Amino acid sequence: MTTPSSAPNRPSILVVEDDANLRIGLRDNLQDEGYEVAVATHAREAEPLLAQRAFDLLILDVMLPGEDGYSFCRRLRSSGVQTMVLMLTARSLEDDIVRGFEAGAQDYLTKPYRLRELLARVGALVRRAGGAPPQVMSFSGFNLDLGRRTLSRGDGSVIDLTRTEFDLLVFLLKHRDRALTRGEILDAVWGRDVIVDPRTVDNFVSNLKKKLGWTSASSFTIHTIRGVGYRMELESMTKP
Repeated sequence: MTTPSSAPNRPSILVVEDDANLRIGLRDNLQDEGYEVAVATHAREAEPLLAQRAFDLLILDVMLPGEDGYSFCRRLRSSGVQTMVLMLTARSLEDDIVRGFEAGAQDYLTKPYRLRELLARVGALVRRAGGAPPQVMSFSGFNLDLGRRTLSRGDGSVIDLTRTEFDLLVFLLKHRDRALTRGEILDAVWGRDVIVDPRTVDNFVSNLKKKLGWTSASSFTIHTIRGVGYRMELESMTKP
């Protein structure tokens, strides 16, 4: 069980998932999106966290050891807990989905899920809860506005990016300091169902560097990792 550090301006999410790989993956991806995240492996671990503070969202796996997600959600609702709930489960039958909503969940996502869909649903529920994920990422004299989908310099001038260039830059920034394969980039930016030559990534990275005016003196760089892909490095970066 882990608790989030104090960050009053960031929406908070509690993830209750017994699968370690899924739990860690969810935590890392949500933190990359700017959320404050706590995790628990089952209902008994989650209860004291929910008693300590109010979360904007509870991501709840249905198949948990001990008390299952349906029962836990019903018990939370009967005790007056009104936190938004997104249920995750491998069960996709209509009866299972209806059972989740009847237990008090606001949304229900079946496994395996796509990360972009999960993040979109999380964002929608957090907004309903009254929170809002950070919308501006500032780096190396640039401001990337996620809500307006614009990139501007410190003087306010806007850099024209295509949709794909914008999504590529966001992905590189959110996963900065990590070596990213071309396959990972293609899946995240173009989508798993889109067939694209992996070398397309090289062309887009090259165009992006030109539009950002990159030189060897810049305070950011997008390293080419031979035989693998790319890694973005920054001197500094801020999120509100």
